[in-house]
Amino acid sequence: MRLARGVGVRPQVKTIRHSIPVNNGAGPMPTLTLAFASDFHAGPTTDPTVLRAACAALRAAAPDVLLLGGDFVTRLPSEIDWLAHELGSIPAPFGRFAVLGNHDWWSDGPYIARTLEAAKIRVLTNRSVRLGPPFQHVWICGLDDHGYGRPDAAAALTGAEGVRIVLMHAPSGLLDLGRERFDLALCGHTHGGQLALPGGVPIVVPHGRLSRRYARGRFSIGESRTLVVSVGVGCVVLPLRLFADPEIVVCDLTAAS
Repeated sequence: MRLARGVGVRPQVKTIRHSIPVNNGAGPMPTLTLAFASDFHAGPTTDPTVLRAACAALRAAAPDVLLLGGDFVTRLPSEIDWLAHELGSIPAPFGRFAVLGNHDWWSDGPYIARTLEAAKIRVLTNRSVRLGPPFQHVWICGLDDHGYGRPDAAAALTGAEGVRIVLMHAPSGLLDLGRERFDLALCGHTHGGQLALPGGVPIVVPHGRLSRRYARGRFSIGESRTLVVSVGVGCVVLPLRLFADPEIVVCDLTAAS
């Protein structure tokens, strides 16, 4: 944290919004607002005021569901303690859900999962949860990290018979999903390069076969499947971002006509 403050770069947290029609096969559905954030990287290279600004932006989005894509810490598991409290205080009437990222597993995955659960954030490791009415046709499906977890797409999607919202850490989770049906997948991990060229082309991306191909933004994966990749919030290695400002993502899901 001292390193991040010393550099003196505190970028504004952006809110990126998408409207996404889904084919739920169940008739009309009210708009479902999802707020998603990833890659907080609480630790020495991320200014905590940026993390608190991201939490404030998530709160301002007034989501029905809060989704968190992992890498809550960079190294020390204890960094999750205050962050979990902040995230757990964000109102989300239909639930708060998370998956773990590679840094969480490198740090202490079980400790981070327990701390999130204690803050009333459900950690979905290869399992799904059905939302309550009027969104009973929607399932949140959590897939474990492709590189350092034990992803099991079949387990994550079991019983999810309607709209499938897949929560995963990295774009390479698509390799685990294969041709499985889903409506929307949300992930981070790439940081958008963290240091990018003008226009957002990443200079270097984190490990993963699909990290450069799907470095940031919204993608059509075919068969009515949509992928949204966030550049995330925090920093690793260097305490700064270039043409990859921290962001949260808000998705408004509507029933396709």
